[in-house]
This record gives sequence, structure tokens and C-alpha cells, in this order.
Amino acid sequence: MTKETNRPTLLLLIGLIVLAAGSRLLPHPPNFVPVGAMALFGAATLPKKWLALAVPLIAFYLSDLLLNNIVYGQYYEGLYLGFSPWVYGGLVLMILLGMGVLRSTAFSWLKVGGAAIGATLVFFVITNFGVWAGGIMYPDTFAGLIAAFAAGLPFLINSLLANLLFSGLLFGAAQWMGIPFVHKQKATLQA
Repeated sequence: MTKETNRPTLLLLIGLIVLAAGSRLLPHPPNFVPVGAMALFGAATLPKKWLALAVPLIAFYLSDLLLNNIVYGQYYEGLYLGFSPWVYGGLVLMILLGMGVLRSTAFSWLKVGGAAIGATLVFFVITNFGVWAGGIMYPDTFAGLIAAFAAGLPFLINSLLANLLFSGLLFGAAQWMGIPFVHKQKATLQA
């Protein structure tokens, strides 16, 4: 455990991320889920970089297991443990974006909003490219790539709104609970 974060604080941060991932199991409009928000929140608040990467990925994977085997179980034969490298690659890039934009700077709601917009766009580009590259739904042409992106536009709006809303809720909840963010504590320790 580092000087910056005690065990109860760390558990609260992880709990907020797990709660966000678990909210994917609740009824929601398509893509109106806190995927980008939990990636950014973990990147900005967890004290170790490996935790900032591992916790959102594990929470997301566990929620995927429940979704794929309970909610969408009729589409799979037996226990489905798989995952999409495009989706998880997009999640990793969102976490890295959060580390770059939010982790070592003073907290700002404007930075959180900008990071949420950036994370949404990164995830949109990576996952829709992945759908096209899979070669099943769209032809392997530039027109097919454009069609894949065009088909994803309605999901982009929901993702953007969700990431903005849930980023506000996660960061706001942490501030309301008095959870110090890593960058604030480092600044305090250096002062």
C-alpha cells in the first residue's frame, strides 16, 4: 500500500469501478453504459498504474461473463469465456488516455469531460474498425469501412452521453465521499 492511498480508500475506488461495470447488467438503451467512464476513473484515481489498468479490465470482463452467459446465454453453447480483442483493446486505449490526460495533472471537470469525449471516440473508432476487419458484416472495401462507421453512429451518441454522465457520477461520488485522488495527494506530499 502506498502513502497516497489507504486500504479503505482503495476499496472504495475499486468498489465504484465494480459498481459501474455491474450497471451494464441493468436494462439500458444500446451502448448507454459507463465503459469509458470506469476506464477514465480507474486511470485517474487508482494509486498504481498496474491497478489502473487491471481493475477496469477485470471488472469489465466479469460483467461480460455475466452478460454473455446469463443475459445473452441463449446465443452461446455452454459457458462462454471469450472476449473481443477490439473491445478490450479499445478499453486499454481509454485507460491509457485517462492516464495521460487525468492522472498527473490537477483535477478539472473540463479535463474529465474532454477525456470522456476522447475515450468515446477512441472506442468508437477501434470497435467499428474491428467489426469491419472481421469481414463478416461489411465488405472488405473502403465503402464497407465507411458503412461500418455509419452503422455505429447511433451507438456513438449513446456512448458519448453515457461516458459524460457516468464520468460525472464517478468523479462526483469520489469527491462527495472525500476520496482523495492520486495526483492531489502527490502534490500534497511534495509541498
